[in-house]
Formats: sequence, structure tokens, C-alpha cells
Amino acid sequence: MTKDADGLKRPEIDGTLPHQINAPDFKGTGRNMEPPFVNRHGVIIGDSSYTSPNSPLENWSEETDPEIMAGNEWVHPTNDIGWNTAENRELLEIRRKPKAAPFMHPNIDTGKETD
Repeated sequence: MTKDADGLKRPEIDGTLPHQINAPDFKGTGRNMEPPFVNRHGVIIGDSSYTSPNSPLENWSEETDPEIMAGNEWVHPTNDIGWNTAENRELLEIRRKPKAAPFMHPNIDTGKETD
């Protein structure tokens, strides 16, 4: 893990999250890994540690309203388990440029029956 300018851990290596078995590869999609951030509740989001002293999960009681953990401030844009789903991985694949062989015509097979 590397650390960003704020000293927060950055778990990515070359545009991937190797600590997650099905983590997506953001390379070639135009989307870059984003660093962890601290939300308005003082909870670190996106550091892959999943614990923070200020987190409602670490301080849960019968008085805790689960709604406190709803909303975008609890979801990291690139280091989120949701990227491991087939539907969200497809969103990345759509953005990835196809790997075509050099000098190929985009819609005519010029090599057909040349063998």
C-alpha cells in the first residue's frame, strides 16, 4: 500500500485492487483510482481497512439509527465492493477500447480465404 499526500493508505497497484479477488482493472477505461477520503462523520472511506474509530459500526448501540450510514458519503467511487459485481464490471468493459490487431479494417475481413 502506498500513502497519498494526506497520509491515507492507498491500496491500489497499477490501477487495480489486488487485495480483492475479483477487483476490476481500471486501466484503459478512462477512470482512475481515487484516494480514500474522510466523510463528514470523520470516517475514512476507501482505505480497505473497513474500520474507523468514528464509524457508527464501531460505536453501535440500540440508539444508533442505521440511516446515518446511508448516502454517497459512505461509498468510495473506485474502492467499493460493488465494482466486483458483473453489472458494474460491464460498465468498465464498455469504456475499455477494444484490442484490435494493427492494420485491421474495422468491418471488412481482408484476410478471408487468403490461405
